Amino acid sequence: MVLRIEDTDRERSTPENVEQILDALRWLELDWDEGPVSQYERADRHHEALEQLLASGAAYRDPATGEDVAAWKEGHGNRGYRGEPSDDPAGAVRLRVPDSGDTVVADEIRGDVRFPNDSQDDFVIARGDGSVLYNFAVAVDDADMGITHVIRGDDHLSNTPKQLLVMEALGEPPPRYAHLPLLHGPDGKKLSKRHGSASVQELRDAGYLPAAVRNYLALLGWGTQDDTTIMSTEELIERFDLSGVGRSSAIFDEQKLRWLNGRFMREMDLDDYTEAVARHLGREPDERLRAACAIAQEKAQTLKEVWPLIGFLFEEPETDEKAWRKVMKDGALPLLTEALQALREADFFDPEGLEAALGRILAEHDVKPGKLYQPIRVAITGTSVSPGIFESLAVLGKSRSLERIERAVERLSNQHMG
Repeated sequence: MVLRIEDTDRERSTPENVEQILDALRWLELDWDEGPVSQYERADRHHEALEQLLASGAAYRDPATGEDVAAWKEGHGNRGYRGEPSDDPAGAVRLRVPDSGDTVVADEIRGDVRFPNDSQDDFVIARGDGSVLYNFAVAVDDADMGITHVIRGDDHLSNTPKQLLVMEALGEPPPRYAHLPLLHGPDGKKLSKRHGSASVQELRDAGYLPAAVRNYLALLGWGTQDDTTIMSTEELIERFDLSGVGRSSAIFDEQKLRWLNGRFMREMDLDDYTEAVARHLGREPDERLRAACAIAQEKAQTLKEVWPLIGFLFEEPETDEKAWRKVMKDGALPLLTEALQALREADFFDPEGLEAALGRILAEHDVKPGKLYQPIRVAITGTSVSPGIFESLAVLGKSRSLERIERAVERLSNQHMG
């Protein structure tokens, strides 16, 4: 894979924009074999190819303005514009387009797409100041670099006949083209900010894994014969085939990506999972974080969702008052008081020992688990959503668990007195 930065448009190709491209590719772990090559820095080579076409007569200088072209087309039944060669050195350079026949794009996905030559203008390949245009620079670069396949969005399909005509004029064989359908949101409209995360960096910040994003993107518009969904990058490389790409727009649905990401996260080795969470949080992947990750791995679907599940293990939680009001009622005080005593007396503060100690209270009072476990959960985490209650207590530790439940009992007692 050749990484070429097509930066002939100097206003848009700022160092920041270029770095964003490189940053996205690095994060996605999409490696390139050659480059990055700056198209702008190849200006001398482009001018050399331009002079070659001018010398052969395949291109000519034309001082016509936009108004001149419009007037010509009006007088020629709106046919493609054909200019008059001029010696004016300030004139734009146009490529001669045949008057008849078709320029055929042999597309790997769409089949042959025909563009009648008589409806195409002799198009500008260099401005009057000598700077070349995108379609010319791309064709020269593809030829020089020995590009065999150009795979890009179908919004580029209208550029392809121009690039083919440039290559033909240069006497170069064209690469094979495949124009992929553009991504749409679940509403069927072109993907944009309103659909949520619209850039790779936003997906990274939202806590998605590079491997899951690669897997999901590969499945947009393409699928295996047996409808396999979860695939390693090695398997994607082995199984991907352009002939399996559909023509209709693919739907980017972040909910499906979240589901797939959750699957990847649950199947990760705990050490790798801890490393990924640590990087996302900017923390050290120490034993404490590893223990926290062990109890959250089954619940979180993105890395961003991990901290709300484990934050109570590292800092004093803020109580979600809505959760408190919902849970701390209907006999919560006596049950929580009994739980506090049982936890004080527990011989083993591990998940099995805690389940045994608290299970006796459930059996004695014949109440559903939620009636006892939810008040404990709100007491130690501040919220009604957390990893498993026994695991949460065990990792938090005996002294901190007792301290938080004591505070909750005291608050509940004051509520009842009030």
